[in-house]
Amino acid sequence: MKHLFVFLLYMLGATAVAHAQDSTAPVVKWQYSAEKKNDGEYVLHLKGTIDKGWQLFSTTMSDDEPNTRVVLDTTAAATATLTNVTEAGKLNSRKEPLLDNANIKFFENEVELLATVKLKPGANKVAGSVNFMAIKGEEVVGPEETAFKFNLDAAGNLTSVAAGLQESSDAAQTLKRNNIVLDSPANTCGGIGHEGKKSLWGIFILGMLGGFIALLTPCVFPMIPLTVSFFTKKTKEKSKGIMNASLYGFFIFLIYVLLSLPFHFLTSLNPEILNNISTNIWLNLAFFVIFIVFAISFFGYFEITLPSGLASKVDAKTSVGGIIGIFFMALTLALVSFSCTGPILGSLLAGSLSTDGGAMQLTMGMAGFGFALALPFAIFAMFPGWLNSLPKSGGWLTTVKVVLGFLEVAMAIKFLSNADLVKHWGLLKREVFFGIWIIIGVCIVLYLLGKIRFPHDAPLKKLSPTRLVFALIFAAFTLYLLPGVTNTPYANRALISGFPPPLTYSVYGEDAAKGKGVEANVVNDYEKALALAKAQHKPLLLDFTGWACVNCRKMEENVWPKDEVKTIIKDDYILVSLYVDDRKLLPEDAQFLFTTGTGHKKEIKTIGDKFATMQTENFSNNSQPFYVLISPDEKLLTRPVGYTPDVKAYASWLKCGLEAFKSSNVAVNK
Repeated sequence: MKHLFVFLLYMLGATAVAHAQDSTAPVVKWQYSAEKKNDGEYVLHLKGTIDKGWQLFSTTMSDDEPNTRVVLDTTAAATATLTNVTEAGKLNSRKEPLLDNANIKFFENEVELLATVKLKPGANKVAGSVNFMAIKGEEVVGPEETAFKFNLDAAGNLTSVAAGLQESSDAAQTLKRNNIVLDSPANTCGGIGHEGKKSLWGIFILGMLGGFIALLTPCVFPMIPLTVSFFTKKTKEKSKGIMNASLYGFFIFLIYVLLSLPFHFLTSLNPEILNNISTNIWLNLAFFVIFIVFAISFFGYFEITLPSGLASKVDAKTSVGGIIGIFFMALTLALVSFSCTGPILGSLLAGSLSTDGGAMQLTMGMAGFGFALALPFAIFAMFPGWLNSLPKSGGWLTTVKVVLGFLEVAMAIKFLSNADLVKHWGLLKREVFFGIWIIIGVCIVLYLLGKIRFPHDAPLKKLSPTRLVFALIFAAFTLYLLPGVTNTPYANRALISGFPPPLTYSVYGEDAAKGKGVEANVVNDYEKALALAKAQHKPLLLDFTGWACVNCRKMEENVWPKDEVKTIIKDDYILVSLYVDDRKLLPEDAQFLFTTGTGHKKEIKTIGDKFATMQTENFSNNSQPFYVLISPDEKLLTRPVGYTPDVKAYASWLKCGLEAFKSSNVAVNK
């Protein structure tokens, strides 16, 4: 199980780095040719030149390991079949520390893949891709996808042609709307700055709550009196002991903030990268599996630890003394407490990447977590007498850990739901999601009442008042969830809006949302909405949203249904919801290569690619939800706004846009 966890973390990092590579050249350059073997059967020669220092994983690596694969496109599967893949070149092998010293097979400098394909009668082309992963030290890329395409000529030979997407000026105009002017609109009400700041402080507070929860785990809580006593007794001067303990706390805070800095670098490479990562199917599935593994660990069936050698090396540095020694003491705490703090940090990481603040929200969340974790060490160093008021370590710490395990399962279901929504699998409809959370809530209550036990639990001799209070709290919350499985007006559970799937994603069908949201001319295509706006002479409300966007669901379920908002949208606007994380492929003739404002080449292949790029290029913003009011001739009516939970403020913003629209009409008529 330890090896499995290491591999999952490895794949998680690989996915993130793969997205970071979108705007850079691939580490393997491929050339393609083909030879005819016999009638209908061909051998594709896929020659790869590998950049210096990089190692390309072999096709002989198993599916649950990093590997290279040759695959045919879905469209080509009906015309050709891949029957065999062999390799030519020097195949090397070694043990890889990142995979817990598992044996890997790889190529350096160059490789040739020989793919045998068989064309079906009447077929005239073969298309596919080489999907590969490569490693250089601790840097990993992949899965990278390089497309190839062959056409069958009159002589019966396969000839390589340019694969991939081509640039199209006409198609590019659908993304860059030259009429939309962001600067100095006629009406300046609105703006997203205030809400953004409020959201950052909100995520800081959530990070603090996560840190306070981490303090109550068996890995951290016993360290508080031990560490504080170490600093206060080591030095004769009380002030110096307090200073050292405070410095220790500051370094804990600093370490967790530093963990978020790489994500700022990723956003500088590509402003949409965090949204791509948070809605990536495989990343969400990886989070689902990792959280289930964390939960099983919290239930006491095994323990997750970082490599012992790493902790030992860091711990050895603590003897240096002075500021450096204190820093390594803080780093040692972060490492040895990973089995308890890791799941909470994972929740914070995944939640921040899925919200609208990106890397800055992650930094604020990590800062809040580190601040809460560091605070007791500084406070108890200043007032060591307070240590006597701390509860003694005991079985209650195990109880906290098990309850956290159940909550990890609930979070795992959320990430599985994200993947399900983006791909429209239909596995976790809204009522199914609620049903699973209700079962988890019942299990927590039964555990707190002593009806369920795990391996490390001692028999519950007496039900303490604290345990009973928490059982009642979870029981009340579980009862609150019950209407969520019904097709009634009470199905909309406002307290957790955004976590379950939207009301339209229901086992009762899309009609289940009627009477619970905005009943208006809602379309999901910008061009169609624009045509409708011109025909009805109404302004457009652009809703840049996402299937996995929590705050989007909160707006749709808690703000839009209110009468003062609902009436305005229904009567005075054409509402168009553009899903930036929709992974449904565009028709083949609608896919193209787009040059962004920063000069990067970007493939527009999915519905989400199209609308995410449209938002970034026109409004220099990539957060969701993001609301824009424009006239039928694509003139900005007022400042765009983001997440605005205040119903009156949102209604006022909509009215402000209407006033600007009416004023512009009066000016034109004059």
